[in-house]
Amino acid sequence: MTSPEAHIKIEELRNELHRHNHNYYVLNAPEISDKEFDMLMKKLEELEKEFPEYSDPLSPTQRVGSDLTKGFEHVVHARPMMSLANSYSIEEVDDWFIRIRKALDGEAFEIVGEMKFDGTSISITYHNGRMVRAVTRGDGTQGDDVTANVKTIRSIPLQLQPGDWPEDFEIRGEILMPWEVFEKLNAERAYNEEPLFANPRNAASGTLKMQDSREVAKRHLDARFYYLLSDNLPSDNHFDNIKAAERWGFKVSKAMQKLNSLEEVNEYVNYWDVHRKELPVATDGLVFKVNSLRQQLNLGFTAKSPRWAIAFKFNPENACTPLRFVSFETGRMGIVTPVANLEPVLLSGTIVKRASLHNDDIIRELDIHEGDWLYVEKGGEIIPKITGVEESKRKPEAPAIRFVSQCPVCGAKLVRIYGEAAWCCPNHYGCRPQITGKIEHFCARRMMNIDGIGEETAELLFDCGLVKNIADLYDLTASLLCRLDRLGEKSAKRIIDGIEASKQIPFERVVYALSIPNVGETTAKRIASAVKTMDNMMGMTVEELTAIPDVGPIIAKGIFDYLRDPVNIDIIARLTAAGVKMTLSEEKLAPKGTALEGMTIVISGVFQHHSRDEYKEIIEREGGKNSGSISKKTSFVLAGDNMGPSKKEKCDKLGIPMIGEDEFLEKIKG
Repeated sequence: MTSPEAHIKIEELRNELHRHNHNYYVLNAPEISDKEFDMLMKKLEELEKEFPEYSDPLSPTQRVGSDLTKGFEHVVHARPMMSLANSYSIEEVDDWFIRIRKALDGEAFEIVGEMKFDGTSISITYHNGRMVRAVTRGDGTQGDDVTANVKTIRSIPLQLQPGDWPEDFEIRGEILMPWEVFEKLNAERAYNEEPLFANPRNAASGTLKMQDSREVAKRHLDARFYYLLSDNLPSDNHFDNIKAAERWGFKVSKAMQKLNSLEEVNEYVNYWDVHRKELPVATDGLVFKVNSLRQQLNLGFTAKSPRWAIAFKFNPENACTPLRFVSFETGRMGIVTPVANLEPVLLSGTIVKRASLHNDDIIRELDIHEGDWLYVEKGGEIIPKITGVEESKRKPEAPAIRFVSQCPVCGAKLVRIYGEAAWCCPNHYGCRPQITGKIEHFCARRMMNIDGIGEETAELLFDCGLVKNIADLYDLTASLLCRLDRLGEKSAKRIIDGIEASKQIPFERVVYALSIPNVGETTAKRIASAVKTMDNMMGMTVEELTAIPDVGPIIAKGIFDYLRDPVNIDIIARLTAAGVKMTLSEEKLAPKGTALEGMTIVISGVFQHHSRDEYKEIIEREGGKNSGSISKKTSFVLAGDNMGPSKKEKCDKLGIPMIGEDEFLEKIKG
């Protein structure tokens, strides 16, 4: 295939894939199978690889994201993103409606009712039908450029469908995490004993700010759009403009409706207060807007919000249900958590049977007694929360719930964690849920990735006496595993193969897998980068550990104590002998250069050849120091694409040099 022929074929494939993306993710009406779609995508990937001169950052192949998406530049909004005035009752909405009628001096007007989606606000700019930039709301005046992450969201068009769209326009909406995706994400986080997201809004916001757009792509975010801005809009009213955006390929609310009277507004509120629970994404209210753009302009704005729109917030959904009993559950790190076990109650479309009471202080604050009727709430929160007690239903002489003094599993006397409300079982090496939890954590995907060992298998291996701690995993054989119930030859082989493959897992993930107190995934990477080897870490003082970025005194003390426990010393020795990596890779251990010795460097923008984190490592490796802000001490700024105007202005003011990516790489060459 000649180069011109390839160019034609590449464009044909891109247009076809854009259309199928729209059919699948927006219209929910796919025309081809997943396999056929994948084959088209594979063909496009092959052609783009063979003919790189036709690369395009908005190609469908770029939806998977890149590890080069690091950091976010501040971008000033062309038009401020104002917030809406809130109302919490139909009466307040009625008052707003009457004010609009009075302000328009009796002129006829229409109201558009819409869902208020509970996500994170986004503004996306398009030029000639192609996505240019996506920016978060920020403070309303400026936000973060998250274009690379938004490109991974398949329901947002990179290239618009043919239509009457303006040459330049801005469209605003909400980035959302569907309930189904959210529940799977929280289940995975619970499995890894990570803090759960309270609601899809927090999860969507956190995802959109992730530093690796490949991880964003895995979260399957969605979007709904509700406002169009341009100097050349297709219509003079809001409703028709949003309908036009829908034709161009944007996902808009199917609940959008024109309302012509106060009675219709009230009916709309009453209807959606019930039926919103059937939607696949979270909502927390409704929005009402004057339809006519001319009337919007005449009504104007207050200092904070438009007068022509108002938000109505739904009351959080709650119920009062009897407490059956409070159970106390011991986790992987020994923390004992009280859980309210309730008579089942339907909330936000799901049956609620349990709700965490978190700690002793919460139980005392709520003053919960046995048999109490408890108020449980979800609202926009997916995690059930106990908000109060109906004391009028309390039985006389019902005893107050008291936190247990002993571990509910092993019977060890609990100890209070210094400075916290949590009680902990100190029997870390003899308490079943702590041991099996550590085994399960060690084998999980983001740790050692030993396939086939989840919660049930970890408990089975412990109960059979084969695995008493994580080091015992490396003594397992296929013949031993085959003797166990529920494990056949294939399962045994998969586990043994996974254990063998885990010996290649990098040191930073090993540190995370060890279940060191308070050491999560990010902290483990910081520690591994600083200490280089396990031997070095084991020899460090609390003060030396505290000097590591993101490691405070409490974390440092936890690491220090962990590495001086004889049981842990033996486990680490056995893991080392088994071949588990206890040092950074040779690449990361490479000797430092001197090209940047004594220099303080600020990194700003988005780069092509390396990620921001990689450039930070290069700077440190070459003897330089990274800084997050520009000052007189800054030697130069490593400037990538989309560098913020404020930083450029400061460089000019202070006379700080700005050098590009290629010049920087040439500077450290050799």
